[in-house]
Amino acid sequence: MNEVLNETLLERKRVRTAFDRAAARYDSAAGLQRRAAERLLTHVQASGVQPETILDAGCGTGYGARLLASVWPEAALYCLDLAPAMVLQARSECGTGPAYVCADAEHLPMRESSIDLLWSNAMLQWCNDLDTVFGNFARVMRPGALLAFTTFGPATLGELRAAFDDGYTHVSRFPGAAQIEDALLRAGFRDIALESRKTVLHYPDVPALMRSIKTIGAGNATAGRARGLTGKGRWQAMIARYERLRTERGLPATYELLYGTARGMKA
Repeated sequence: MNEVLNETLLERKRVRTAFDRAAARYDSAAGLQRRAAERLLTHVQASGVQPETILDAGCGTGYGARLLASVWPEAALYCLDLAPAMVLQARSECGTGPAYVCADAEHLPMRESSIDLLWSNAMLQWCNDLDTVFGNFARVMRPGALLAFTTFGPATLGELRAAFDDGYTHVSRFPGAAQIEDALLRAGFRDIALESRKTVLHYPDVPALMRSIKTIGAGNATAGRARGLTGKGRWQAMIARYERLRTERGLPATYELLYGTARGMKA
């Protein structure tokens, strides 16, 4: 549709602003992310890792950091997020134990070979360049260290994407398992394991769904999004298309979560 813009490219400033605005109320709507963190923790524990240093990349309000600290209380824990308000919220929730860093995961300010466990829950989908992110992860991880992550997959909000049938990118497009695995391999990771799990949530109407998306800071930040307000006619047409999917439980919205673990390069 546009020969200049990469319509799937995320605007990092817009992502940061969205999560800044969502920080105070994020936990009220982030049940899916919390459950993902809990499930990811079981994968990490099953690996047998005993980390001395942990980096939570994309710490959000600190829920994952609290889980990690409860299992490995003696480990040095670093909480990193792009959004300053999220870092402040994490500090208020987690206290003075962890170290807090406001920085971009695509430009990690950590020392080389300093991290034993790199944890990232529901953050990677907001990064433009997986090669850059995983390259940074590999750089700061010690040889054989564990990477554990979740990220939203391409089936996420597929119903909403289909209901907007106007050529614009209204819903952010997320990378799939094959794309993620290829990027991990290029960065030198090994022992890669990926799992896809889909969850369908239900909402009373489209505005309720949109409020939920906004509350967790997950609005559309792609360069090819429609600018300005969507016209009333288009909005009503989208709602009508979405309403065809209504069940007795409400309007369905699919969320695909990809769970991944990988080991850093050997020494």
